[in-house]
Amino acid sequence: MIIMETAIKAINLTKRYGNFTAVDHINFEVYYGEIFAFLGPNGAGKTTTIKMLTTVTRPTEGTAIVGGYDVIKQPAKVREIIGVTPQEYTADEDLTGWENLMLVAALYGIPKREAKERAAELLDLVELSYAADRKVETYSGGMRRRLEIAMGLINRPAILFLDEPTLGLDAQTRAAIWDYVYRLRRQYGMTIFMTTHYLEEADKYAERIAIIDHGRILAIGTPKELKEKVGGDVITIEVNGDVNLARKVIEGIEGVTGVSVDGNTITFKVRNGNTAAPIILEALNKLSIRATSITIKEPTMDEVFLEFTGRRLRDEEGSSEEFMRFRRTIARARR
Repeated sequence: MIIMETAIKAINLTKRYGNFTAVDHINFEVYYGEIFAFLGPNGAGKTTTIKMLTTVTRPTEGTAIVGGYDVIKQPAKVREIIGVTPQEYTADEDLTGWENLMLVAALYGIPKREAKERAAELLDLVELSYAADRKVETYSGGMRRRLEIAMGLINRPAILFLDEPTLGLDAQTRAAIWDYVYRLRRQYGMTIFMTTHYLEEADKYAERIAIIDHGRILAIGTPKELKEKVGGDVITIEVNGDVNLARKVIEGIEGVTGVSVDGNTITFKVRNGNTAAPIILEALNKLSIRATSITIKEPTMDEVFLEFTGRRLRDEEGSSEEFMRFRRTIARARR
């Protein structure tokens, strides 16, 4: 039996602002060395949770243990062992990348000689050594995000918090950022707690995911475990023939759930797609209904989110607040 040591433990963690409950009695654990993702739409409580875990905001109820220290009783100890990369850019645009790192190091009380060594090492890690003496105002969005990560690492934290680390970045830059994150984990054995509303990021990069919505955790597990809870594989069949009859046939087969029709295309769930597909095709063939195409795939994280929340996450990404945040991010990156 493998015993996992707990890096972060939330215990009935709650935050209220007046009559509004941003985070509602959540409980979870993050293990040392893992990448743990909070997946949810804008306003779900992700950033508020990070603020409580990093001692920026005091919980209304409950508490959390981070690196063995209570966020309420021992906030200074918590801050010594964590690093934080927030959503918004925090680097001083009038300073160079090097100067920003040295400033953060000074705030942590790191001796100047050691700070120089760490700054050089981190700039090399995030591939910004060539731009170390340039003012941050000249950096692209991807360069700024990499610098923010380096700033969050200057104190060599055991636990790194990444709040929407790739917000507003293009797909290529997002992939590069995650390459750096993985390198960090390999080099430093770091625990990484990240928030995101990018479904594919949570699916691809996190060992475990917590789905949060309206301040409550709806599910926790590995991407595979969460997909299995949806109900197995998703089969899509395009038919040439009576689609309503085909639907009735498919619905009558044991283990089939969630049947939907769009034109001549029928989509449904089964526990094992490879086992169910031949049975379904044979049943259709007996009624002279020909399947012109068939695809079998495991559920996507979008379908997982829909299963637990009753709505698709991508539908939430068009909110005015999210749009304004993207505009702010892009505008700053272009200066």
